[in-house]
Amino acid sequence: MATVDAIFEATIQLLVADGPERLTTTRVAERAGVSVGTMYQYFPHKEALFYALNERYLQSLAETVEIACRAQHGAPIEQMVDALVRTYWNAKTERPEVTRALYRSVVALDNEPLIEGFSRRVDAATAAMFASAPDAVFADLHTVNLTLLTTIFGTVRSVFERNLPSAEARAVHRQLVLMCLAYLEAVKERHKERPLI
Repeated sequence: MATVDAIFEATIQLLVADGPERLTTTRVAERAGVSVGTMYQYFPHKEALFYALNERYLQSLAETVEIACRAQHGAPIEQMVDALVRTYWNAKTERPEVTRALYRSVVALDNEPLIEGFSRRVDAATAAMFASAPDAVFADLHTVNLTLLTTIFGTVRSVFERNLPSAEARAVHRQLVLMCLAYLEAVKERHKERPLI
């Protein structure tokens, strides 16, 4: 829907330029080229706008991760980890100013249902991917998957909050992949070799 797309893009531009505190629905309507009345038909207040914007963002991010995970089914675990970290990292860094603005916009929101929905989708996609690995089996896949995703998501967020220069961010990206691989190597089940008869 073109009108909603224009409203969302105008919201992002104003969030990036001025932050969430100075954003008003009137300013968004002006920037989007729609009337205030039209704006209120879709979003009755600023919080509703922020919620919808973050909902769209998280749905798109979940879909991106799901597609990447499906593409890695049956691949070696190292390839899976590299694809997962790269996909999430790239999604967050494609428009870093937008990611930062969205982090700031959710501070006053009750966005728990959005996070729960996003987490369910990503947890299911990554668990199914790791379960298909030909070179690794995990006794407690749920906990391993949860730990891995928490590590990846937390690291990426920290890179943004620290506003690291690109060279340091790239170095962290490489180290994050190594750390995830080392963790998975440490927790995968060890298969005893069968004795020769």
